[in-house]
Amino acid sequence: MELLHSKILGEGTPLFILHGFLGMSDNWKTLGSQYADNGFQVHLIDQRNHGKSFHSPDFDYDLLASDVIAYMDHRQIESALILGHSMGGKTAMQIATSHPYRVTKLIVADIAPKFYPPHHQYIVDALAQLDFNKITSRKEADEVLSQHLKDFGIRQFLLKNLHWVEPKKMGFRFNFEVLKNRMEEIGDNIGATASYDGPALFIRGDRSEYILPNDYPEIKKHFPKAVIETVDNAGHWLHAENPKQFFEKTLHFMNS
Repeated sequence: MELLHSKILGEGTPLFILHGFLGMSDNWKTLGSQYADNGFQVHLIDQRNHGKSFHSPDFDYDLLASDVIAYMDHRQIESALILGHSMGGKTAMQIATSHPYRVTKLIVADIAPKFYPPHHQYIVDALAQLDFNKITSRKEADEVLSQHLKDFGIRQFLLKNLHWVEPKKMGFRFNFEVLKNRMEEIGDNIGATASYDGPALFIRGDRSEYILPNDYPEIKKHFPKAVIETVDNAGHWLHAENPKQFFEKTLHFMNS
């Protein structure tokens, strides 16, 4: 079985961090270093079809969870704190409900246990405009993307995924072909009866619509010990938009 790629920082209690859709472990390097400085062995993980991890035509949350369990087994880690953002939060929920004894504490960033209709299509459509037979630099790629995506922050987030596939030929690190065709799976929900009875923190951005107050009963149904916190002045990318408050709230929960 192929193993997920990771970057490991620090020593101490294992903490796994799972990025969101079209993200990668590198997005969490700064916060990961801060957790490492506070006594955690941080595993920044690239999920399948993302970052430097393997590409596969198969993609759903059962598989994403199994990948992490296989990684834990390989590293001989019995249990860990698991923090996941967005798609990574769905993976984290799947791990916690399917393998509860492997999760000491669960942190879910800005995603709820519910189905989300596909809503990244505009990003996928913009990425489809990049012709790597013509584009030879990140600057050129940004010029093309800027015609379709006005948000500078989202463009920079996406452009991090560009790399040299071969000399003078750029490409994506993520598996674009598979991911653009599996949008339904990205929004998928955990099972109707799935539950995790351990400590859980659901943390939302005050400007985000991914977790709304009417989602709280559903969170409590699946995660009865869940605490729900809000990060101020932050949307869906709350860990990037208000990293100080995100770090303080998550660290307090990990240490409590």
